[in-house]
Amino acid sequence: MAQKDLKNRIGSVKNIQKITRAMEMVAAARLRRAEQRIEHLRPYASAIRRMTRQAAEAAENIPSLPILQQHAEEKRVGVMLVTGDRGLAGAFNSQILRAGLRAAREHEGSGRTVAYYASGRRGVSSLTFRGLDVAGSYVGFTDRPAYANAREIAEDLMSGYTDGDLDRVEIFYNGYVSPLTQEVRHETLLPLQQADVLEEGEDEEDASGHHALVEYEPEPEEILHRLIPDYVEISVFRALLESTASEHGARMTAMRNASDNAGELIEGLTLQMNRARQAEITQEIMEVVAGAEALG
Repeated sequence: MAQKDLKNRIGSVKNIQKITRAMEMVAAARLRRAEQRIEHLRPYASAIRRMTRQAAEAAENIPSLPILQQHAEEKRVGVMLVTGDRGLAGAFNSQILRAGLRAAREHEGSGRTVAYYASGRRGVSSLTFRGLDVAGSYVGFTDRPAYANAREIAEDLMSGYTDGDLDRVEIFYNGYVSPLTQEVRHETLLPLQQADVLEEGEDEEDASGHHALVEYEPEPEEILHRLIPDYVEISVFRALLESTASEHGARMTAMRNASDNAGELIEGLTLQMNRARQAEITQEIMEVVAGAEALG
């Protein structure tokens, strides 16, 4: 490769490296804000789930609210995939799609039909590309989801369940562990009897080994009636926030790796250009020496 071509290629790689470094810095700044939102939400989400579990245990009869009624058969399952609006985040989106589609195939293998729901343009476009019908698509907010976005999704999922269109609702999202680590989480939202209302790390009993005594006013049935919509909404909102933080962490890591790879490529191309320059200088010297000998 000629020196000019090598020089142009080095310039192109340097420009790309500037972009990836800028994207890394932007992702890092957004990640810090997303981490703060998760830290503020997690105690509240845990409390809602704990209260829902305790009220369900204390209720003598599950209230006649449609959303609390477990369907006799599970013929149609709603699968909610939480992805991002953008790419350039490593395996962030693809691992959710793989996990969701794998679970969908298992449901279909058991004779159930699957209704797909997806947040994030990546998830929606991937399902559409595969020729799958998307019952609910939600895009344009994955960088900074609001509670209203979670409420919209939760209302559609709850409506599908109460109207009898869905017999079970599952959600797949990337749980945030650290900027370098995101784990795929699979939770059941509905029916409540099978829902993951117990947070990881929570114990059924208090430190003394006994259930805490709680007096309910009004009755547990009425409290449960009010808690369930909040429980579904906060569970979806937490999944959105966890996914957002995971996306920023994955993108920050991906852009850092891209910048490092660009640096290595620049070093290799620079070495190759220096060798080409040295070879050209050597050739010129040999031509000068040969010309001098011819004249002499």
